Amino acid sequence: MPWPSAIQETLTRVGALMHDFAPIVAVVAIVAGWYLGRVLTGVLGRRVARRFMRPSVTRTVLRLIRTGALGLGVLVAVWSLGLGLGNVVVSVTVFSAVLGLVLAPIVGSVLNGIFVLADQPYEIGDMIEFTDTGQRGFVEDITLRYTKVFTLDNTFLVMPNGEMREANIVNYSAEDERTRCSLTVQVTYESDLPAARSAIERAAATCEEVIEGGPDIRIGSARYPAKPRCYIDEYADSGVNLTLRYWAKQPYRLSAVRSVVQTRIWDEIQAREDVEFAYPHVQHVFDQESGEAKVALRREQ
Repeated sequence: MPWPSAIQETLTRVGALMHDFAPIVAVVAIVAGWYLGRVLTGVLGRRVARRFMRPSVTRTVLRLIRTGALGLGVLVAVWSLGLGLGNVVVSVTVFSAVLGLVLAPIVGSVLNGIFVLADQPYEIGDMIEFTDTGQRGFVEDITLRYTKVFTLDNTFLVMPNGEMREANIVNYSAEDERTRCSLTVQVTYESDLPAARSAIERAAATCEEVIEGGPDIRIGSARYPAKPRCYIDEYADSGVNLTLRYWAKQPYRLSAVRSVVQTRIWDEIQAREDVEFAYPHVQHVFDQESGEAKVALRREQ
């Protein structure tokens, strides 16, 4: 038998065999595509990570690789079932046209996801805050459709990328994790103000979570002292308001850092005799035109 005839007969037999076992071949093709996607992501994972350096982009590329391998398996399954490519294209076109209104939000979210990955307003691991609600959390994952945020209240927020682009977000750890904080302390008018300011600065500098000194920190064109600085802020009704400005090394536990700073200031002020905390005082003054005040004294036994 000539070689071309033998090859043609073999292909015919293979085609007939695949037709008989088409459902099984389709299932095997889909499973093989899924497994191929896992193998490719495992082999190419490190190379993709070194190439893009951003976890969000790396995860997106690996997801596309898995989806592409699975899609290839689906195409092989469709071919094994005897469906022509033209029929598949027509069916997909009609299906997309019918569900266009339903798929439009998803398509828009995917486009917004591409913009999020390109603009880089935040990255996986960053601590962000939604200014409208005051919620803070860590970015857990970024996909083409949504962003997952793990809040400080131990809950998950799954936000569509369209809403994430429109939301007002503060990123606390985009480039420099150091965060400037303020704290107001009120002392009496009788206190030694220079001693009070020095004591407050010294108390804050002893906290491990606070930057105790070093070169000035640059923000844009401005420079701010790195060590804690205390300023006279306001002459209030019950005392003098002193405002402490200090830098926290990390933004992840600002409330805890503030509590530690206030505890150190309390201990420092309480140990001094020339500085006192102020608190509201009310003094009633009576003169000849104010009437009479009935006052009783009780002696403690």
